[in-house]
Amino acid sequence: MQIFRSFIDGDWLRSASGRIVSNVNPADTNDIIGTVELASREESRRAVESAFNAFRDWKRTPPPARGKIVARAARLMEERKEELAAAITREEGKTLAEARGELTRAINVVEFCAGESRRMVGETIPSELPANFAYTIKEPHGVVAAITPWNFPVAIPAWKIAPALVAGNTAVFKPATLTPKTAVMLTELFNEAGLPPGVLNLVLGSGSEAGDEILNHPAVKAVSFTGSTETGLKIYAQVAPRGVKVQAEMGGKNPVVVLEDCDIALAVESTAQGAFGSTGQRCTATSRAIVIDKIADEFVEKIVERAKSFRLGPGDDPTTDIGPSVDESQFKTVLKYIDIGREDGAELLCGGRRAEVEGLENGWFVEPTVFDRVTTDMRIAREEIFGPVLSVLRVKDYEEAMAVANDSEYGLSSSVFTNDVNSMYRFIEDIETGMTHVNSPTTGGEAHIPFGGIKNTGLGAREQGSTSLDFYTELKVVYIDHTGRKREGNLY
Repeated sequence: MQIFRSFIDGDWLRSASGRIVSNVNPADTNDIIGTVELASREESRRAVESAFNAFRDWKRTPPPARGKIVARAARLMEERKEELAAAITREEGKTLAEARGELTRAINVVEFCAGESRRMVGETIPSELPANFAYTIKEPHGVVAAITPWNFPVAIPAWKIAPALVAGNTAVFKPATLTPKTAVMLTELFNEAGLPPGVLNLVLGSGSEAGDEILNHPAVKAVSFTGSTETGLKIYAQVAPRGVKVQAEMGGKNPVVVLEDCDIALAVESTAQGAFGSTGQRCTATSRAIVIDKIADEFVEKIVERAKSFRLGPGDDPTTDIGPSVDESQFKTVLKYIDIGREDGAELLCGGRRAEVEGLENGWFVEPTVFDRVTTDMRIAREEIFGPVLSVLRVKDYEEAMAVANDSEYGLSSSVFTNDVNSMYRFIEDIETGMTHVNSPTTGGEAHIPFGGIKNTGLGAREQGSTSLDFYTELKVVYIDHTGRKREGNLY
């Protein structure tokens, strides 16, 4: 078994807390991957102080030189892609194919951010005054806290760490304690790429202790968080009195709207992949299918058939379609919501229980689940479940479909299935989500395109793409009078 420790100021440190937790394979709870030494408050403070001490020299490192180190990290990730994919599958549960897809996205994002190091440009602005030169430059904040979830344990940390470092910040990375192995491997790769000690620090610890200590440290100037809406809003409230900049990517309840002129086979397959892929454990997962009455019976029949066809199993089995929930707590949460759906009167058409398959007895497997005749007042239509559960809501026409789709506190992603160009553009205008798709799943994105949501899904600047460095920099405005002549009066 491996022992996973925090990485502070260039060293792997033993925890003074004396507290450890096991890192367990969710597909087989008898498979103990290793133990995690949970960081104490003292070690969390040391991590922030290390990042603070390293900031001055890292800020003075030319951006293209910073970018070369980040680009080297991307190449190392590519070289060790299979090793990283196997680690993701073993400790998070997703299939190897899904893990490889996550790594492709992570590598693309890191490569893109490395390139941005040569585009950290400001602008020159004509002045109202003669002989006056005005321009803007981008500068880093200082110490950035990157707090990440377990469901994409390489991609999400990578798309926070890479732009933070390219912009000239130093970072304290606190991952979920359920995925320590991949966090350690990612930290090793970035440091092997040539980061000076203290530029990237890893803290393995609980949110209530290690995370709290990081957030309260006065040297932390910005926080990038991905996780639940409840936690994101708490973090925002906690650091707001200090004026700390916050970027939070939070929950989702993503709808697909299936119109009567669509290609039903395409709508069914895309909905199934969006709802059940990655075991439904992603913020962009499809959780609501809003279907016009005229085609609802056909859609439901086919989506149930497709849900039943998925093969559950360990992610390292190439025949597996869907892996387990990440741990017992998430497994119980999913089953609790299925019980709530029944109690609220939704019609359970398939799934709805722990998988009873030989060989899976020691894993946290939930059957792909479809509810029909769900209404907007039911909790399964409103709350994020984070499991392989799809709710079908039947509507009479486009207007009702849009009212139902937008009746949510969340606004991350959405899709419409239609062959009518007018309906397509009408939907794009009407839908209240930060991202939307036409005739494709609610999931997915590209490294060079912004990612994020609105409403209670997103706070702060968008992640990834051309906006990725916006959150990690401040704009400084410079005025230069190159004559030095005395002026009469003042502009303001």
